[in-house]
Amino acid sequence: MDKKTSSRKRTASYRRFGIQAAAALLQNANFTGFFTGKIYDGPLKQVCVPGLNCYSCPGAVGACPVGSLQNFLGGLNFRIPYYIVGLLVFFGALLGRAVCGFLCPFGWIQELLNKIPFYKKNRFKADKALRSVKYFVLAATLLLPLFVKLTPFFCKYLCPSGTLAGILLAASDRMIRGQLGWLFTWKAAVLLALIAASLVIWRPFCKYLCPLGALYGFFNKVALYRMDHDASGCVHCGACAKACRMNIDPARTPNSMECIRCGDCVRSCPQGALRIGFRRGTEAGGNPHTERKTITDSTN
Repeated sequence: MDKKTSSRKRTASYRRFGIQAAAALLQNANFTGFFTGKIYDGPLKQVCVPGLNCYSCPGAVGACPVGSLQNFLGGLNFRIPYYIVGLLVFFGALLGRAVCGFLCPFGWIQELLNKIPFYKKNRFKADKALRSVKYFVLAATLLLPLFVKLTPFFCKYLCPSGTLAGILLAASDRMIRGQLGWLFTWKAAVLLALIAASLVIWRPFCKYLCPLGALYGFFNKVALYRMDHDASGCVHCGACAKACRMNIDPARTPNSMECIRCGDCVRSCPQGALRIGFRRGTEAGGNPHTERKTITDSTN
């Protein structure tokens, strides 16, 4: 690899890191809340952010789409959440799981944890089976509130972002600390398990438990922000599959439901046979280089 190519790859990697950091800061811009423990309740809180970011976080300036969805579905007066569903469809149709790769604060936290020097084991036999769990979590998140009113399953029992919010609030409010019970203990254990797993596995929550990632995954094949594979230029060296930390083979399934559009595969391809951007894909075996010019390509 020449120095120019290596420099380009580092620049693309730093760019994605910068977007992730900016997205996390913008979604948690109520900085005084981290010191006072007061939750922002201004007009922006009525707007759903695209990624997983707990409404109760003292820094949050927007609402979490998963929490908002469950609130509507499990309320005393059932209402179809057209606004929330519309936003999820918009984000999904535009970006697919690129939301996970670029805009989700908890996804970014997992990546930071994985950078800590520690034993790494990202590929193992149970990986494929565990991936199906997030679809069961998605089904439970959507269906259980319909039958068990006022019980937002995911937020109450699993959400690690909500647990982080609880810890931050408890750190600044003695009354909240006194109210913590067995449920918080359970969620803290889930969070600790995910933190430990993140040291070893790249983004374990995204792979195995996140209902939002499961939902956005259904849009990957139709999203405007997509991956193109040049079959005629591919030499089947396997470099892209080896580089993929979501454990998929981009040469076989460039728009897999598991792909978060991080761009590692694109940067690893020695032939430039993979491209990511806002464009329509080609027919099987076609050449994406002959397609219309990419509007935006954050990985090249």
